[in-house]
Amino acid sequence: MEDLSARCVKIDAESAPSVSYLSMIERGKRHPSETMLSVIAAVFQKDVKWFLDDVPEQEAIVPDKGNRGGIAGMALEPSFLFSNDILQIAIPEMLSQTGVSGRQFAHLLIRAHQEHHQNHFPEIERAAESIGKKQLPLSAEALLEICSNLDLRIEWFDDLSPEEMLSLGARQDAIVRSYFKVPNTIRLNTALQAHPRRLKYDLAVYIGHHVLHAGDGVKSAMYAGSRATATGRGISTTNDQSSAVNAQDIVHAWRDFECSFFASALLCPKVPFRRLLERHAHEVSVADIADVSSSVSMRRMTAVSSYSHWHYFDAYPPGRLTAVYRGNGIPLPWGNMRLVQDPCQHWAVFRMISSAEAGTSAQISVLDVGDESRIYCCESVKVEDMVGKKHVLCAGVDLNPAIAAQGTDAQEMATELKQACIENGGSVSIPASIKQEFSRVSRILNIAWLERGIDKDARLICPRSGACPRSPKCHTSL
Repeated sequence: MEDLSARCVKIDAESAPSVSYLSMIERGKRHPSETMLSVIAAVFQKDVKWFLDDVPEQEAIVPDKGNRGGIAGMALEPSFLFSNDILQIAIPEMLSQTGVSGRQFAHLLIRAHQEHHQNHFPEIERAAESIGKKQLPLSAEALLEICSNLDLRIEWFDDLSPEEMLSLGARQDAIVRSYFKVPNTIRLNTALQAHPRRLKYDLAVYIGHHVLHAGDGVKSAMYAGSRATATGRGISTTNDQSSAVNAQDIVHAWRDFECSFFASALLCPKVPFRRLLERHAHEVSVADIADVSSSVSMRRMTAVSSYSHWHYFDAYPPGRLTAVYRGNGIPLPWGNMRLVQDPCQHWAVFRMISSAEAGTSAQISVLDVGDESRIYCCESVKVEDMVGKKHVLCAGVDLNPAIAAQGTDAQEMATELKQACIENGGSVSIPASIKQEFSRVSRILNIAWLERGIDKDARLICPRSGACPRSPKCHTSL
C-alpha cells in the first residue's frame, strides 16, 4: 500500500489516496471517487471498468518453493538416509570426492537459504534500522560516529607483514581492505581513503558484526585481489581449494553473509531506498544519490522491491561469479565452483565482459527453464574493483509473473518470442504486439531499463552453448 500510494502521488498528488485510505478501501470501509480510481487504474495500466467487474482475484503469483534458485527441489526419501548423523558423515565424503571446498559448500547452502526466503530477513533489517535510524544517504562521518557510540576503535594501516597476512588467511597477492581485531578495533587500509563508498561499506559490515555478534571476532577479513573467490559479500582470497569441511568455515561464511546484509540495510534502509527506486524507476544511477557503490545498490534492489522475481550476478572475466542471487529461479549461465568451458555467449553479462563499451546495457532475453520458456530483462554495468580489475554487475527480473498478472498468457508470449528469435538467427526485433505488452508491464513495475530493452533486439539464450536452441547452433562457430 505504501508503494501504491507513492506511485499515485507521482501521477496526481491531489487525488492520490493515502496509505490509511487505501487500507479502508481494502476493508470495504471507503469507496474511491472516480478521479481517485482513475489514478489507481493508471498505476496498474488498467481501464477503470476493470476494477468494477465481478472477476474473482487471481491467486498470488509466487515462484514454486521447490524451484527457487533454478534447481528443482527433491523429496528426501527414505527419510532415515537424510538423518543428521548420516549427512554429517556423507557430506564431507562427497565434497572430498568432488573437489568442492567446505567454504564453497557453505556459500551454496547460504545462497539456497537466501533465495528460498527471497532476500527477506526482517530481523537483520530491524537491527540495521535501529542503528542507522533509516538515514539515506548515510555519510562516512555518521558511520564513524556510530562506531564511536558503540565503542569501536578505528586504526589505519598501510601494509601488513607476511605473518599478518597468513594469520588473516590472505594470499600474498591480495590486498586486505580491512579486518576486525578483537575486542573492539576495526583496522582499515589507508587505500580506502580514496574509495569513500567502499570505506562506508566496510565500516557498515563491522558495525553489523558488533551489533549482531557482539564483536566476537568470528568474522572474515575484507579483501580485494586478482585471485578472488566467491564469498557472497565481496571478494575473498582465502585458500578455497581444500575440500576439508570444518565448523569454522561454515560459521565464517554465515557471519559474512549476515554482516553484508546488515551493511546493505544500514546504508540503504528499506522504506527510504524503495521510495528512491520508485522515484527514479530503478535506475542503476540511484547508487550516486544514495552514495553507495553500484554493487550495494543493485543487490539491495532485489531485497526491497515490491516485485520479488529478481536475479543478480557479479561476474569477473573470463567466467567467475563472485556473487549470485536467483530469487526468480533463473538458471546460472555458468557455475561459481568451477570454470565452465562452454558458456552461452549471448547472456548480457558475457556480452558486457567482452565489450569495450562503458555505461549500462539493457537486454530482453528468452530462456528455456525446464519445460517452459521465460522472458527476462536485465541491466548490466561494468565497474572496477579497488585494484582496478573490471567486472560486470547485472540485475534482472523474470517478466512472466508480471505478464500473467495482467491476464495475458505469459507462456504463449514467451514461446512466440522464442520462435521469432529462432527464425531470425537467435535475435529479433520485438513484435509490435509483444512490445506493447512489455511497455505496459514496464510502467506497472516502474523499471526504466525494461523500457530501454524493448527498443533493442530480444535474444535467445541458454544455460550452456552445448544445448543451444538456435538453428544453426551458435557454439560451432565460436
